[in-house]
Amino acid sequence: MDRMELIKTRRSVRTFDGNPLNDQDKKKLLEYMENIPNPYKIPIEFTLLDADEHKLSSPVIKGETCYVAAKVQTQPHSEEAYGYSFEQFVLYAWSLGVGTTWIGGTMDRKRFEAAAGVRQGEAMYCVSPLGYPAGKMSVKETVMRKGVKADKRLSADQLFFDGDFSAPLRTDDKKIADALDMVRLAPLAVNMQPWRILRIGSAYHFYLKHSKGYANRPWDIQKIDMGIALCHFMTCTDGRMVLEEPDMAAGENMEYMATVIV
Repeated sequence: MDRMELIKTRRSVRTFDGNPLNDQDKKKLLEYMENIPNPYKIPIEFTLLDADEHKLSSPVIKGETCYVAAKVQTQPHSEEAYGYSFEQFVLYAWSLGVGTTWIGGTMDRKRFEAAAGVRQGEAMYCVSPLGYPAGKMSVKETVMRKGVKADKRLSADQLFFDGDFSAPLRTDDKKIADALDMVRLAPLAVNMQPWRILRIGSAYHFYLKHSKGYANRPWDIQKIDMGIALCHFMTCTDGRMVLEEPDMAAGENMEYMATVIV
């Protein structure tokens, strides 16, 4: 299955079958997580955590036996780098038939951080359960997906722009059109869809449209969402990322994140 098919078919899994990862899949995941790159060149350290050994759980998850956690030195762009690398892992896990779901709040954070060995100056922004999806979603999962409108997305005209933020982006380039659609399908916190992309020539400028209440925290979960969006776009275009903010007004609550040259 190619990367676009992985993005299209992957879903958040909150109901697992209760079986531990088999030895082959566990070995592949451990090998993959040793060095997952991101365009910021910020190292992200991954680890697998046994749920029973460390007494780890989440009230929104059922049937899990294992979690994946990652930590990073806190620094500028560490949230975006974390989101980019973690999504690479999520997609690779799905290629093996292993389900995941991003968890940033519904957990005992101190317990997870202790299990992952998070030190001063480091952050563990998110974790995910790992396992094989159950044959049927739990009632709790079904209700949760409906509550956050997990399968609904804003239209492309509301997200992607050409030249300035008043003109929707139109393209006949299938590669670009597919990449933009993969951005729309990216997983994110409570379906806020904060990504905005402005095309100027061959440069695609990524902006974060801040949702109320998310930026006033020790770290910004919506910047992790931006890292995931960048991962999807760059994977589909083989673009090159630079940090070159265009000289133009972006609008209220908008923050420049990065530029991808295609």
